[in-house]
Amino acid sequence: MTRRVSLLSLAFLLATFAIAQDTKLSYPKAAKGTVSDDYHGTTVPDPYRWLEDDVRLSKDVAGWVEAQNAVTQSYLAGIPERDAIKKRITELWNYERYSAPSKAGGKYIFSKNDGLQNQAVLYVQDTLDSEPRLLLDPNTLSKDGTVALAGFTVSDDGKYAAYGIAEAGSDWNVWKVLDIATGKPLADELKWIKFSGASWTKDSRGFFYSRFPETTGEAKFQSLNENMKLYYHRLGTPQADDVLVYERPDHPKWGVGGGVSEDGRYLIISVNDGTTSRKARILYKDLLEPFGLPTALIDNHENKYQFISNDGPVFFFKTENDAPKGRLVTIDIRNPDKKNWKTIIPEAKETLEGVDLVGGVFLASYLQDAKTIVKAYQTDGTFLRDVALPGIGTASGFSGKGNDPETFYTFTSFNTPTASYRYDVLTGQSKLLKQPKVKFSSDDYEVKQVFYPSKDGTRIPMFIAHKKGLKLDGSNPTLLYGYGGFNISLTPAFSVGRLQWMEMGGVLAVANLRGGGEYGDAWHRAGTKLQKQNVFDDFITAAEYLIKEKYTSPAKLAIQGGSNGGLLVGACMTQRPDLYGACLPAVGVMDMLRFQKFTAGRYWVDDYGSSDNKDEFAALVKYSPYHNLKPGTKYPATMVTTADTDDRVVPGHSFKFTARLQECHAGGPPVLARIEAKAGHGAGKPTAKVIEEAADLWAFLVKNLKMTPTIPK
Repeated sequence: MTRRVSLLSLAFLLATFAIAQDTKLSYPKAAKGTVSDDYHGTTVPDPYRWLEDDVRLSKDVAGWVEAQNAVTQSYLAGIPERDAIKKRITELWNYERYSAPSKAGGKYIFSKNDGLQNQAVLYVQDTLDSEPRLLLDPNTLSKDGTVALAGFTVSDDGKYAAYGIAEAGSDWNVWKVLDIATGKPLADELKWIKFSGASWTKDSRGFFYSRFPETTGEAKFQSLNENMKLYYHRLGTPQADDVLVYERPDHPKWGVGGGVSEDGRYLIISVNDGTTSRKARILYKDLLEPFGLPTALIDNHENKYQFISNDGPVFFFKTENDAPKGRLVTIDIRNPDKKNWKTIIPEAKETLEGVDLVGGVFLASYLQDAKTIVKAYQTDGTFLRDVALPGIGTASGFSGKGNDPETFYTFTSFNTPTASYRYDVLTGQSKLLKQPKVKFSSDDYEVKQVFYPSKDGTRIPMFIAHKKGLKLDGSNPTLLYGYGGFNISLTPAFSVGRLQWMEMGGVLAVANLRGGGEYGDAWHRAGTKLQKQNVFDDFITAAEYLIKEKYTSPAKLAIQGGSNGGLLVGACMTQRPDLYGACLPAVGVMDMLRFQKFTAGRYWVDDYGSSDNKDEFAALVKYSPYHNLKPGTKYPATMVTTADTDDRVVPGHSFKFTARLQECHAGGPPVLARIEAKAGHGAGKPTAKVIEEAADLWAFLVKNLKMTPTIPK
């Protein structure tokens, strides 16, 4: 481990914090160590290894964070438009937002945010027309809004709800139980839960959940998440008495989850070896046989399987087995050989995103060039109808029970705030429930989809949204956003922050890169491991397309992405620093040689590969953002954003990248870090923090893209 340098504090004191905007920035000096690692005969230095230490345990790291934030806040304070931007985005954000209702135990449950509440509030109704009753308000759980709801599952009889609580954006959740009639919590409290929901038994006396072993000291912040186990919790009993249902001590890196079938007969156990769950083993346990052991149904990690429902011993699964874009099959557990499987909904040219069985009808959601279409089928696979959606965009929801006559969904697009709908399964008709009222006119904006060739000729889709009347003269400030990983698809969605960006005259471009799930398994695999460079090529050519078509120019182009998208931005700015005027990498995976050593990082090997493998190391080291920063290079204006307690992508990634970037930068544009306190990877972030961060990002772009924005007063 690198030595600690006693002069570090002195360096902080000497750093210039009050900086005139037109002078060269002075960055806090980060101590350089001499640590290095040998990867298959190649020595790789890691001079900022000490910045991996948790900020809660290291005074040196805490001091460096404080110094970085001081520089950044001084810089941002000098941008004249910053206050007006924050005022306007606050005004835009102040509108009522509703989730689609969910039906459980004969009641309807939904969430609502009055506008500027830090967290959405849960309500319950006996009917869709009855007066809602407050059920759970997370805003009462902390003074600063940093405690968020992380899950909510209602028992079959509607009496209880298991709910997860996350503090400061942590992936670690504490699960409790709520009495729905009184709105009061029971004494039950379950800890050390991460990446798990709760699934109630039919008798509503308890639920299944997954947890990790308890960790203490430094390990609880950064240690690898291993040895996940499936438990059953009986209401009114201590967690220590929970029954261990399934574990795989022979494979500590495997993830384990379980869910109860709607009829209450079976527990379906899914065992995965990667974040994307592409490779799943499936077991089941007959809950009518309390002493029976789980039975293997799919005993390999070759494909993705998602349990949908069952008709007695006949199980319905969505799978990519022999169908890269997905199909729905039945497996009779009495005769489970693959030759006996039956296809109910065959693979289509569109990508099958999800299937729900509601009211005796399968509702299948597809992606057609990254836009939602939904089709209804009878249980024998006979096509019934297309579900008419309100427009071209993203529809989500459609959950329910097999005998429910109704289901609910939301619909959104880049210029359409998220609205909720009731869908009548019998008639096929949708009814609008809640339409948000945001202080803007959607008619002032236009959205289109284009396709462009990547470096190898692959056809890549991209959405472009902006104010109507845009002139293609190369002068428009443009924000290009991407992700490209983990089978995650980027579909049209409304965002107040993006609305303000377009309102200020900016163009928004969202590219659907390989590595995502837009076109099924083959599209995903084409952006993983040894083929990860395809993702960066797709993004770089998206930037070149926007410049070629005269939407913008390099000096006016900003790129943005978070998490895996932060890696994307980091890799692309190191490969083509000449192509952008500004870069916004958020909570990114920046050290591709050590990511698998922290918290959930080992899950990502499924997508990235690992430096432990010689061939994969050779690919990773070529694009790892931290390792590819070059001394003496003029990098674009950059603001790295992260949170000091992120336990998904530990902030050491962004810390090390920032320190190395500031060391290598030839000068000119600012290269800063904005480090949020008491926040995590992004989930559950309070509205106030979201608004502050968005205002800072846009202020940074306004200055560095030399914008003259129109900001309503």
